[in-house]
Formats: sequence, structure tokens, C-alpha cells
Amino acid sequence: MEIDKIDREENRDENLEIMRSPIYFGIDMVDMDMANTSMADINMLDIEVNSFLDKLGSAEAVPGGGGASALAGALGASLGIMVGSLTAGKKRYADVEEDIKRLMTEMRDISNQLAVCVNKDAEMFAPLAEAYGIPKDEKGRDETLEKCLRAAASVPYEIMELCSRAIVLLEEFAVKGSKLVVSDAAVGAALCRGALLGAAVNIKVNTRLMKNRDYAEALDAKADAMVAEYEGRAEAVFNDYYR
Repeated sequence: MEIDKIDREENRDENLEIMRSPIYFGIDMVDMDMANTSMADINMLDIEVNSFLDKLGSAEAVPGGGGASALAGALGASLGIMVGSLTAGKKRYADVEEDIKRLMTEMRDISNQLAVCVNKDAEMFAPLAEAYGIPKDEKGRDETLEKCLRAAASVPYEIMELCSRAIVLLEEFAVKGSKLVVSDAAVGAALCRGALLGAAVNIKVNTRLMKNRDYAEALDAKADAMVAEYEGRAEAVFNDYYR
């Protein structure tokens, strides 16, 4: 009973410390030059999110499902970093301190690359849209279109690879991170799972139109293999907390 009481008190103290931390709200006060701004004055959706959502919901071709998948993956990866930020430096997690630091470093790289993929997906779509406009009887149209389809499919494939890596790291964050924020690892896994599936769909959109069926089927097989392995692993991280 005495041990249980100590654990409850430690959890309470840690919880209070976490809730007081600006990082808990996803904000770095120093980086944003908002050290003197109260939390009540901050509208989270105004931090460069609304403009993206407006574009996503517009009739414009980009951003679309590929960019949205990349962003979802970056958000999921960032939640893993958050778990690490709220675990590192805590005495009760001293034995996994180095592991947490390693995980955070690796996940930051993944999150940054996924963020880059948001723009990269849009950039690859532009030449594809132009290729669709080439008259069907024009010489070289098929070759140009095939090249553009491969390029357009390469970005969601990269997103899938990055999300697969993120899911593996989230598995470890869920085990070694602070028990008070393990739910964030579960949400991160759910987001990366969605991003993985969204990117897979965007690969198939392009491979279905490719003339080179051997190339298309080989790429589809790689995407299918990633979905088969990492969708279940992400779901397991989520279910460990949810159920």
C-alpha cells in the first residue's frame, strides 16, 4: 500500500509538471518569441494551419491526399517527439534516458523529412498535370507521361517509408516513455497509420495509369508489403492504450 501511495504521488507531481510545461501544448515559447504570452491568447489553429486547410479544401489540385498524408505523418512523428520531451530528464526514467534521446533525434529527422514531402508532393504533381494536357497524338506523350507518373508515385512511396520508420519508433516510445503521455504515442501511431494508408492510395492512383506494368506491379507489391507489416504494428500501439 505504501508503495502504491508513493507511485500515485509521483504520478501526480509528474502530471502537474507536465501540465505546466509549454511543450505540453506543442509550443516552444522561446522559438516563437511568445515567452510573455498567456496560453489563453494563443489560437493553435492560427499557427500557419488555417491557410493550409483552406487550400486543402479548395478546388485547387494541390495540396491533396499526398500532401495531407505527409502532414499527418509529420504530426504523428512529432507526437512521438513530444513523448520524449516529457520523459527526458525525469528521475524515474533515468534508465532509458539515452534511448529516449536517440529516439527523439531519429524522430525529428523523420518529422522534418515528412514536412518536406508536403511540398515535394505538390511539386511532382505540376509536371504530371502538364503531361495530361499533351495532345494524345503528339510524339513522346506516352514517355513523358510515364516519367511523370513515376516521379509522382515516388513521393508517396517515400512517405510510406518514413511512416514505417516512425511507427517502429513509436512502438519504443510507447514502452519507454512517460506513462502519463503514452496516449500521445497511441495517437501518433494512429496518425502514422492513416498517413501510411493515404500514401499507399496515392501510389496506386499513379501505378494504375503506367504503361510499364512490370514497374507498376513491383511498386504496388512494395507498398502492399509495407501496409501488411506496419499498419498492424501501428494499430497494436494504438490498441495497447485504447483497449
